[in-house]
Amino acid sequence: MITKALNGATILDTKATATNNNILVVLPSLESVTELQPRMDDILKCPCDGIIVTAAGHAGSPYDFHSRYFAPKLGVDEDPVCGSAHCALAHYWSLKMNKCDFLAYQASRRSGTLKIQLDKEKQRVLLRGKAVTVMEGHVLV
Repeated sequence: MITKALNGATILDTKATATNNNILVVLPSLESVTELQPRMDDILKCPCDGIIVTAAGHAGSPYDFHSRYFAPKLGVDEDPVCGSAHCALAHYWSLKMNKCDFLAYQASRRSGTLKIQLDKEKQRVLLRGKAVTVMEGHVLV
């Protein structure tokens, strides 16, 4: 089901995320992440809210890993730069790379770079990067 949703992409690993009902899918390369043409209709049929795709950075790359996040069930075909996905990615890549500080690149159309610090003791992830204001408003409670 996941392979079909990801249009036949080669999958190296899959994990369910601890929160947010997502599936994390590891692909072989940056190119496989950036060139991915997911099938949104099939993602809607998957037993999760969203699919995070990722690949390790290649030798010489400034980035530790690359990613994209698809969540059409939540009304977001592709999130431009997703903080919650990077919290899951920090945990996954920390176990694989045996480190807690990362430079990550989300390869969406708008794209973005994130500096990530995983604090295992406090079970927190600190995300830093440039943000784009897409809406302002007030909420009365």
